[in-house]
Amino acid sequence: MLENQSQLQGHYDAQGYFVIRNYFNDTEISALRQVVLKFHDLWKKDHAKFYQEEAFNSSLITGSQYLAFDDRVKLFNFISSKKIMAVVESVIAAKPAFMNTQLFFNPVNPAQKDFWHRDCQYDHEVEEQKKAIQETQVVHLRVPLFDERGMELVPGTHKRWDNEEEFNVRQEEKGRVSSENLSTGKEIKLAAGDLLVFSADMIHRGLYGLDRLALDILVFDPTGDFADYVDDDCLPEFSMLDKIEDPRLFTNTFDLKAIKLK
Repeated sequence: MLENQSQLQGHYDAQGYFVIRNYFNDTEISALRQVVLKFHDLWKKDHAKFYQEEAFNSSLITGSQYLAFDDRVKLFNFISSKKIMAVVESVIAAKPAFMNTQLFFNPVNPAQKDFWHRDCQYDHEVEEQKKAIQETQVVHLRVPLFDERGMELVPGTHKRWDNEEEFNVRQEEKGRVSSENLSTGKEIKLAAGDLLVFSADMIHRGLYGLDRLALDILVFDPTGDFADYVDDDCLPEFSMLDKIEDPRLFTNTFDLKAIKLK
């Protein structure tokens, strides 16, 4: 599926991300967009105040609250498709597991600005963050559904700690704010059909503007202790598994959750 799988792995190991341009064709993106927009429209109605005032993303796209059985199966088949699995396994070779999906969009509130962060900062204090970037592996696979401004990343920060400028901006220390530009940031423009793969724990921010609507698939290394983070409702029902062409990404998560219960 991927001729240069080892090149992708090498780039990810060194930089913390890679982009594959035009990875999905118009038919694939159109079918995905159709399902995701059903979710998004219902979610916006259900969270009208939050959406108007502060929202910039939603999660549990694969859950049962907004999508019917068949649409969920379509999503699961996209998430575990040969194209996605080839990329996932270039980064996590042994038993990668599904964590969640997120949908990123422009905030309605014009006062909101895009901001630098590491995902681990929402669960950990500074010393634990330092540990997390050395020990754990959570990967975002971002599929933009429309052309957008993309992401800004700080290459290499999936393995190294912040320099002084990065830390003060990201943590909003010494009068700095998280929406400031960083001298180390690298912009990655994205178009519908592209695929961006990046480490959840590197320093990054989404760039607001254009028709931003991007589906993120989150996967994790089974050696990381993340099974408790997975909401049961975002996983396939057992009756769906025989309708999913390659359910390994989900059954690996089921296995990890079963181990936690023992």
